[in-house]
Amino acid sequence: MSSEPLPQVPRSARQRKHDILQRLEREEDVWVSSADERGNAFLAPLSFVWDGTTLTMAAPETNLTARNVRAAGQVRMSLPATRDVVLIHGLVDAFSEETVPVGVADRFAARLGWDPRKIDGVAYVYLRVTPRRIQAWRGQGEASGRTVLRDGRWVV
Repeated sequence: MSSEPLPQVPRSARQRKHDILQRLEREEDVWVSSADERGNAFLAPLSFVWDGTTLTMAAPETNLTARNVRAAGQVRMSLPATRDVVLIHGLVDAFSEETVPVGVADRFAARLGWDPRKIDGVAYVYLRVTPRRIQAWRGQGEASGRTVLRDGRWVV
């Protein structure tokens, strides 16, 4: 992310949606939060691919975040910039390397430059997240109206 200061004029909901979609196309990593069955919290960065409606991540099956997210069936994530906040809450579908939908693993490898299927001795799980709620804001001036996707539908 650039170190240039962000504009202080609050963006419209339409502009926030546009900016979110641009970032989802451009960014490669997302912070993923999860908790285990005892409530122990975890935060981990995972690489992702955006297909226009879902984000797909890959992690070793034994990864704590992957296990927690699979068990919960939902996840909260954030794009990396803290001055240009994008929070995503979504539902999770998990796929093994054998059951991942056709083309998803290939798109992941092509976009990110590494292929989990080619890492010997480590079984990976693909986590497909369908956003149900997205919030975005840049500073206090955008705190109200920060929800731009609700119940899986854009509010603009």
